[in-house]
Amino acid sequence: MTRKRLGHAAFQVVFWLVVAIILFYVLFPFYWAVKTSLTPAGELARTALDWFPDRPVLSNYLEVFRIQPFGRNLVNSLMVAVGTVLVSLLLSAPAAYALGKFRFLGKRPLMYVILAVSVFPQIAVLPGLYAMVKWFHLYNTWGALILSYLIFTLPFTVWTLTIFVRQIPSELEEAAVIDGASPLGTLFRVLLPVMTPALVTTGLLAFINAWNEFLFALTFTSDNSARTVPVAIGSFTGASQHESPFTLIMAASVVVTVPLIALVLIFQRKIVEGLTAGAVKG
Repeated sequence: MTRKRLGHAAFQVVFWLVVAIILFYVLFPFYWAVKTSLTPAGELARTALDWFPDRPVLSNYLEVFRIQPFGRNLVNSLMVAVGTVLVSLLLSAPAAYALGKFRFLGKRPLMYVILAVSVFPQIAVLPGLYAMVKWFHLYNTWGALILSYLIFTLPFTVWTLTIFVRQIPSELEEAAVIDGASPLGTLFRVLLPVMTPALVTTGLLAFINAWNEFLFALTFTSDNSARTVPVAIGSFTGASQHESPFTLIMAASVVVTVPLIALVLIFQRKIVEGLTAGAVKG
């Protein structure tokens, strides 16, 4: 009995040690970004290895919005990310319903095609997307970014929602058909309420991907009228002669990370439900 207790205690120690290492690995970069953003630019080299600045300041955050229309960049990122999520979910929900519940010729090859699109590197599709953007006269607009971001958000949302739809009990769909509901009526009135956790999870992950995307935003925008925050942060290098670009970059990074953390905290219950999707009881 004593040996069993010792083994359990050793397991607990190892478990919490691993948890502590993982938390340190995940949280330390964000902590260091916050610490650097609060350090006066002139003291960064001297206090680089300190755990916290002696005289924390907020001037770096003010400088971010002074030398760059960063508020406009935040609005651009928000509108593009929200638009990408809405279009992705609007298109992927019916597609997932069809792929998850109906049988038709070419279903499996179609799934493989969707998966294949998601594994292409961004640089491989960049020339074709650039031609499309110029042809539709969307260059330097939100539409150009939303159109390009769908390349990597749609395959992800379709696959994730298809897996969830397959696990929804068929009795729900059959009951709706008996009541006279059409396929679209079944989708919007019966299945979508059940799919809410999966929609929130996939939508939030698609939002984060669109919020952080850099290559397409750099290629398809030319000024701050449509430029998003990742590209704007890159422009801080050498933007000011009085402040350290590194402290500005860290301050801007903290500003754009806080909304993502807030979204995860707000929807954490739905995210957990979405990640454990499939436990739907009829």
